[in-house]
Amino acid sequence: AASSSAGGQTWSPVFGGRSIGIGTIVIALVGGWVLGINPLTILGLLSGGGPAPQVQTQPHTPAHRPPADDTMARFVSTVLADTEDVWGELFRQGGGRYQDPRLVLFRGATPTACGTGQAAMGPFYCPLDQKVYIDLSFYEEMRRKFNVAGDFAQAYVVAHEVGHHGQNLIGATSIKPAGESKNQVSVRVELQADCLAGIWGHSARASLKIDDADLKEAVTAAHAIGDDALGHSNASDYTHGSSAQRIRWFRRGFDSGDPRQCDTFGVSKYADL
Repeated sequence: AASSSAGGQTWSPVFGGRSIGIGTIVIALVGGWVLGINPLTILGLLSGGGPAPQVQTQPHTPAHRPPADDTMARFVSTVLADTEDVWGELFRQGGGRYQDPRLVLFRGATPTACGTGQAAMGPFYCPLDQKVYIDLSFYEEMRRKFNVAGDFAQAYVVAHEVGHHGQNLIGATSIKPAGESKNQVSVRVELQADCLAGIWGHSARASLKIDDADLKEAVTAAHAIGDDALGHSNASDYTHGSSAQRIRWFRRGFDSGDPRQCDTFGVSKYADL
């Protein structure tokens, strides 16, 4: 079973702060030991800073932006604003400040600091410019190809990408467990983002009036985009996790509302994810 502790030490979520003292240093050392994050990275966050993205200049690629009256564009923007409220409050509770990601909606292709974003890639987050990129045609494909529809299913996709932004802010994506393949590390990262999406869902239940039917939509979406559901029969080819894993970690965050439950890197055995 997944665990949020290591060696009997539990992780207290540390997201930022404005002063450095002995207590802060101890927290950074413990948090770094449990999560495998360089304590200097955590100390940087605790002092109010964050990992500075090295933005790369990309040649201009024509992007087809949705019109201002696009209903889906407005919906996605609304969900992003709600994630900012939720994560802003969680970071404040930890004594820090959340840095809002920027949202880029497009159709077709768009330039990013991580290279050219294309519809075939699906939604993605670029840590180099701290932007969430969503080609709105992905939602049409979800309905057509995966038979997945519903507002909360669509919101789950946004919240998952925002989860990657949170990982970037605390340095979680820099963790490289010894002896694991690139794909296995990717699965840990993606499952953690699913769990963080669940944390948002837990906190947004009241404001967005999320009910059991909405939760089912998100679970259906998580199942549809599991590696096995997408046709990967060999587990070594997984990069995002199986349908069962994605549902389990999303529910872990949604049911608990506790970021400490999202420590996929605290699970010592990859097979236990």
